[in-house]
Amino acid sequence: MGGDVAYGVVEEDQGGGISAAGLDSPGTSSASGGTDRPLVIAELRGHPFGTDPAGVQFTGRRFPLADVRLLAPVLPSKVVAVGKNYADHAQEMGSEAPAEPVLFLKPSTSVVGQGDAIAYPIKLTERVDYEGELAVIIGRLCREVPMDRAQDVIFGYTCANDVTARDLQTRDGQWTRAKGFDTFCPIGPWIETQADPTDLALTTSVNGEVKQHARTSEMVHDVPTLIAFVSQVMTLLPGDVILTGTPAGVGPLQHGDEVSVTIESIGTLRNRVVIRD
Repeated sequence: MGGDVAYGVVEEDQGGGISAAGLDSPGTSSASGGTDRPLVIAELRGHPFGTDPAGVQFTGRRFPLADVRLLAPVLPSKVVAVGKNYADHAQEMGSEAPAEPVLFLKPSTSVVGQGDAIAYPIKLTERVDYEGELAVIIGRLCREVPMDRAQDVIFGYTCANDVTARDLQTRDGQWTRAKGFDTFCPIGPWIETQADPTDLALTTSVNGEVKQHARTSEMVHDVPTLIAFVSQVMTLLPGDVILTGTPAGVGPLQHGDEVSVTIESIGTLRNRVVIRD
């Protein structure tokens, strides 16, 4: 609002705070149990990923969600992504699901938010694909996390699109360039702190047509396994993002396409594709 940037909490406008669970888009209901009541953003003072998260407080100001531009809900130090974590996607890529998680990194500069454009670098690639995914947001500094303590380090969950220049991925043999372009990691629309990631429906649509549909229970390696595995390799910082892999059905995007990633109990991330000169 008015150019100010702040964190906030999604609430019903009657004043009773609710999470964003079950809401596919602002002010609409969903099969997960959302309501038709308009939503507002309750502004926060402080930074939930800062040095004093206990000091975060409500300012008392509330804004209609429709009047607020939602930025990327977090600016991570790193995005740790997992390849081929759904068996059907591994098969469509011509391989079997790996025995251990396959990790790669996307730069923080690839992150954009709800409604931001995906910039298609047409001079450098001939095919840009969508990959809808569940994203895990880390809430505290951690290293070597046991699987049974994984929940202790999770702040929440959001939707993500691991946008990929597929021809460059094939040509390079490793994935940094293909997945590292600016805008190639949309996340949002918000962070849901109460979702259970065990068995959520995940759907990716392009211009309203469903392209991917799966459940997170189909992951080869579940969320606790991924957190334990990643944190054996590197220290995770508050706000870091783990992308948990995409199911089968990946495919190309074109200029003007609107791609949506919807995850049950979280919401819908929407972005449009534009040509980058």
